[in-house]
Amino acid sequence: MAKKTDAQSSAPHVADSHDLIRVHGARENNLKDVSIEIPKRRLTVFTGVSGSGKSSLVFDTIAAESQRLINETYSAFVQGFMPTLARPEVDVLDGLTTAISVDQQRMGGDPRSTVGTATDANAMLRILFSRLAKPHSGPPSAYAFNVASVRASGAIRVERGAKKAVKATYSRTGGMCTRCEGRGTVSDIDLTQLYDDSKSLNEGALTIPGYSMDGWYGRIFKGCGFFDPDKPIRKYTKKELHDLLHKEPTKIKVEGINLTYEGLIPKIQKSMLSKDIDALQPHIRAFVERAMTFTVCPECDGTRLSEAARSSKIKGISIADACAMQISDLAEWVRGLDEQSVAPLVAKLRHTLESFVEIGLGYLSLERPSGTLSGGEAQRVKMIRHLGSSLTDVTYVFDEPTTGLHPHDIQRMNDLLLRLRDKGNTVLVVEHKPQVIAIADHVVDLGPGAGTAGGTVCFEGTVEGLRAGGTVTGRHLDDRAALKETVRKPTGTLEIRGATTHNLRGVDVGIPLGVLTVVTGVAGSGKSSLVHGSIPADEGVVSVDQGAIRGSRRSNPATYTGLLDPIRKAFAKANGVKPALFSANSEGACPNCNGVGVVYTDLAIMAGVASTCEECEGKRYQAAVLEYHLGGRDISEVLAMPVNEAEEFFGAGEAHTPAAHRVLGRLADVGLGYLSLGQPLTTLSGGERQRLKLATHMADKGGVYVLDEPTTGLHLADVEQLLGLLDRLVDSGKSVIVVEHHPAVMAHADWIIDLGPGAGHDGGRIVFEGTPADLVAARSTLTGEHLAAYVGT
Repeated sequence: MAKKTDAQSSAPHVADSHDLIRVHGARENNLKDVSIEIPKRRLTVFTGVSGSGKSSLVFDTIAAESQRLINETYSAFVQGFMPTLARPEVDVLDGLTTAISVDQQRMGGDPRSTVGTATDANAMLRILFSRLAKPHSGPPSAYAFNVASVRASGAIRVERGAKKAVKATYSRTGGMCTRCEGRGTVSDIDLTQLYDDSKSLNEGALTIPGYSMDGWYGRIFKGCGFFDPDKPIRKYTKKELHDLLHKEPTKIKVEGINLTYEGLIPKIQKSMLSKDIDALQPHIRAFVERAMTFTVCPECDGTRLSEAARSSKIKGISIADACAMQISDLAEWVRGLDEQSVAPLVAKLRHTLESFVEIGLGYLSLERPSGTLSGGEAQRVKMIRHLGSSLTDVTYVFDEPTTGLHPHDIQRMNDLLLRLRDKGNTVLVVEHKPQVIAIADHVVDLGPGAGTAGGTVCFEGTVEGLRAGGTVTGRHLDDRAALKETVRKPTGTLEIRGATTHNLRGVDVGIPLGVLTVVTGVAGSGKSSLVHGSIPADEGVVSVDQGAIRGSRRSNPATYTGLLDPIRKAFAKANGVKPALFSANSEGACPNCNGVGVVYTDLAIMAGVASTCEECEGKRYQAAVLEYHLGGRDISEVLAMPVNEAEEFFGAGEAHTPAAHRVLGRLADVGLGYLSLGQPLTTLSGGERQRLKLATHMADKGGVYVLDEPTTGLHLADVEQLLGLLDRLVDSGKSVIVVEHHPAVMAHADWIIDLGPGAGHDGGRIVFEGTPADLVAARSTLTGEHLAAYVGT
C-alpha cells in the first residue's frame, strides 16, 4: 500500500501542467493573427521597434482580457459601477492568471494626492504618531491633512422599551489646516485680470475668455438691471461691484427668457478655476495662470496640517517634519524607533521606505505631490505596492520600467523584476534596453517594422537565440556608439549662476551654445531642476518635455501639427467645395456620432459604453463627404494612412501638396513614420508625445532646443535616427540641450554636464564638465564608469 502511495506522489500532478499562457489569433490594432506561447513564472521581455505591436499584445490583449474576466466575477450590481470592457480581438487566450498592469500613466493630479498617500506610507505614519507622539493629538485621523475636524450635536430617538429622545454629540478630529483645506497653498484672484476698470461693460471691460458682450453673457449683463452696462467699472458703487463680482445665483428674465444671473467670481470658479489646469484649452489655461495667484498657506506654512498635528512630536520630529524629509533619511529615522508596542507597524513602515530607496526613489519626500512625478517615477512608485505583496502566481505587466533611470540604477530595477519572478509570478516587460533584455528567460521580438509593417512575431526564444536570429533587434542588441573623434566648437555660452531650484546647491555652470550638450546624472541628481528651472522659456527657447498633450479624444497627429489645414484645402480645391466639409469637427462630421467615430452611451448608474458608429463605421465623416477624392483617396482613407505612406502620397502626382509634405517630413524625421494621421492622441506613449511635439516645434524660430529624454520608447535601431536629427538641428545653427541617460547619446555629445554624485540632497552639484572623451578618460563619476564600459575602453 505504501509503495502505491509513493508512486502516486512521484507522478506529476495535472494541476502543475498549466505552465503556459497561450495566445492564438491576436488581431488587436496592428497585430496580424499573432500566436505565441509565453512561459509562466518566468521573465519574458517583449522587444521590437516603436509601433511594432508590443503594447497591443501585452497590454491590449493579455492584460485587458485578464481584467475583463476578473470583472465578470463580480455581481451584476458591482459590475454596474465598473467600466465595460470589450473582449480583445483574439481567437483563443488560455492559461491566463490575474494581471497587474504597472504602466507609465501619470498619477492623479489631485492637490491632496502625495507620494505618501499613494503608497500607504502616510497611513502607517499617522498610526505611529497617534500611538507614540507627545502631546497626544488624537486618533490617526488627527494627523491626516485630508480629514477635516467635525463637531455635531442633536437628538436621536431610542426605541428600547419606552420610546425616548436622547441628546447625542458627534465629533471627528482631523488634521486638515482650516485655512488652505489641506492643499498647502492658498489662492487669490487678481481682479485686474478679470476686467479693465477704466471701461464700461459695453466698451469691452471684461477680459475673461468667452465673456463677450455680443453673446449670451452680454444679454444677461444688459438685461439683469443690477448695474449700468455703459458706466465705467471704476465708478460702480460698492453694491454694483458686489453684484458684478460676487452676487449669488438669482433668477432673472431677459427678453422673455428665464435665466440665472451669477457673479463673475463664483461663475469662473465653477467653470475654470476648479478644473485641472492641464485639461483646459490653451487660451483658458493662460488666463487662469494670469488671474490666479498661489502662495504658501501662512497658517500651516505649506505643511497642510493643523497646529495640533504639527505640535505633536516623536523625538522632536512632527509628522510634517517626517513627511518633508528625504525618504532615505526618513527610513534611517524610523530604523531608530525602538518601541515594542508598535514593532510590527515600524517593521512594515521601514520595509516600505527601504523599498523606495532600493527602487531608486530615496530622493523623494512623502509630501511630494503625486501629479509632479515623471512617468518613470510614477511607475516605480506604483511598484512599491507590489514588492511587499503576499500575492503569488499573478502576471505583472511593465511598460519600460527603466524609463528615466541612469545605467547605474538599471541593475537595481533588474534585481526587483527578478525578485518578483522568483516569488512565483509571471513577469511580462515591454522594453528596449539591452541590460533588461539580457536578464530575460524568454524573449518575444515583434516587427519587422512599425504600424502596418509590423504586428508579426519575428523571433521567440532565448537571448542567445535573439542575437543569432538576424532580426532588427538581434542585429542592434550589441550596438555600441563610438566616441566622436572631433567635437564642435561652441559659439557662445548660456550662463547659469546660483541655481537653487529643488536640490541644486547654488550651481554655477556655463552651457555651451551652438553644440549638442547632454546633461546627465543619476535619477534625482537635479538634471531637470537645472535645465527647466534655470533656462527661461522665452522666445528663443523651445522646450520639449514628455508632459501630456492637451487635447480631446478628437485630437490626432493631423490636427495637432496643423497638417489637416493644407490637406483640407487641397481636397477643397480639387473638388470645388468648402474646406470645412473635410473637418470631422465641422460641416463634414457624421451627424450620428458628431464626428467622433464612436457613440458614447450613458447608462445612468452603470459605466458608459463606447461603440463604433453604425452610420459612418468609425470614419467620422458623412457619406456625401467621402464621395470627394484627391489622388483617388477620400479624406477618411488619407487620415488612415501612416505618415510614411502619406509623405509619398502628398510628395508627387495629383495630390502633391508642399505644405503637407513638409510637416510629414518632420514627423518622419523624428521616427513617427508608422503613426497613422488620424490616431487619437490619447493612445500615444510618453516618448511618442514628445517626438510629436518636437516635430511640431522644428518649424519654430527658437535658437535653443531643450529636450527631456528623447530616447524614451525608442528602439535601439531608432536611436541612430534620433542622433542624426539632433546633428541636423545643431548643423542648422541651433543649440541643443538634452537631459538624457542613454549612453549612445552621451557618446555622441559635444559637451557633457554630469550632476551628482548621488540623488536628492546627495546630488545637486556639478561633478563633471567636459567632452565625452575626457569623461571616459577620467572615470571620476558613475556616469564616466558606465560610459567607459559602454564604449569598451
